[in-house]
Amino acid sequence: MRKLPILMIGALVGASMATLVSQTHVLTSTTAVAASAETYRQLSLFGDVFERVRQDYVEEPEEADLVEAAINGMLTSLDPHSSYMDPRSFRDMQVQTRGEFGGLGIEVTMEDGLVKVVAPIDDTPAFDAGVMANDLITHIDGEQVQGMTLSQAVELMRGPVDSDVTLRIQRGNAADTIEVTITRDIIRVRPVRARVEDDIGYLRVTSFNEQTFANLRSAVEELTDEIGEDRLQGFVIDMRNNPGGLLDQAIMISDAFLDRGEIVSTRGRDPEETQRFSAKSGDLTDGLPLVVLINGGSASASEIVAGALQDHERATLIGSRSFGKGSVQTIIPLGGNGALRLTTAKYYTPSGRSIQARGIDPDIVVLQEIPEELRGRDETQGEAGLRGHLSGEDEEAAGSSAYVPTDQEEDKQLLAALAFLRGEQLDAFLSTDSENETAPN
Repeated sequence: MRKLPILMIGALVGASMATLVSQTHVLTSTTAVAASAETYRQLSLFGDVFERVRQDYVEEPEEADLVEAAINGMLTSLDPHSSYMDPRSFRDMQVQTRGEFGGLGIEVTMEDGLVKVVAPIDDTPAFDAGVMANDLITHIDGEQVQGMTLSQAVELMRGPVDSDVTLRIQRGNAADTIEVTITRDIIRVRPVRARVEDDIGYLRVTSFNEQTFANLRSAVEELTDEIGEDRLQGFVIDMRNNPGGLLDQAIMISDAFLDRGEIVSTRGRDPEETQRFSAKSGDLTDGLPLVVLINGGSASASEIVAGALQDHERATLIGSRSFGKGSVQTIIPLGGNGALRLTTAKYYTPSGRSIQARGIDPDIVVLQEIPEELRGRDETQGEAGLRGHLSGEDEEAAGSSAYVPTDQEEDKQLLAALAFLRGEQLDAFLSTDSENETAPN
């Protein structure tokens, strides 16, 4: 049975669930370990409870729903990223990783019983409607979210293209909620957007789907031709608020800028199953300077790329600390019964760092000017803020700001990246606070 490992942090509200960081190689199966007598006793207890509920509950329950709820309860007790996907969700996830699906265009997770927006996807219905990172969805079409599973909430937000869904949103500490009506649409994720910044190439990588590497390679070639090799000063790779995606794409993106060396390793419970991925010869940019932008919404696959380029001193990281999602989920198909999304490994940067619940610190910390109405609501809690998260090997750290201004002239992180590549002073972009000093490599 083919198993698909992925890396992401939540669920995408398209027609689907799934937004983990993911990889597309086949994992070897682990040796089965015989269950203990105590385990079989507990399973017998489960059977007794199931039978009692089936026979005596006040209303006749759907037996399949009971089993699915029990499976979900078991998996969600492990960590925030393990879950069960029913057949429809599994099909949707497979479509989604190809870069096109139906829905709203938001990345979500659960927090304190409510649906929390991790990030809206650029140029989608949710983005255009003003949905923001850290928004808490309390009601969907008038139905209270409290008490739902993430799967149930996502299912309610799905629907036919051109149909409307109304979300009631709590933003920050505001006592009043706001209502937003969004028209569902086909979400076509453009994983790479490129533009010329005079003598610098700008590459915005929004996700890691099956098209990401091919799109990035084409964009590098086009920018190089447009700017001219003699004028080109370098590239900015913007991975802010990139929630992750396919692991093989993260490896290929890293390899695109490295000539040699390890990119990432994954280590599971069995030491013999440690996997290492290394770069092949060849650099798309012929060694031109790189700046990678990260922030509190940069997770999983984007952290793999950032960590690899930082450890090899191939790029300078600017922005704020990343999310800290350092685990790998494997999608295990269950025949016609959907699939199991199970955390099977942690990943490590080339220097052996685990970023689980810690994140990656940029080389140069640059914080945005936060509008008054968003202050205190611009930060993600990070992986360490998720209930039941896997513990990190280093000191765990809270999240950081995920705010990115829509006006490029107000984007201090981008302006700092452009100035750095041009050899200009960065004093104007750095805060006087000690926490905003240049971070160590």
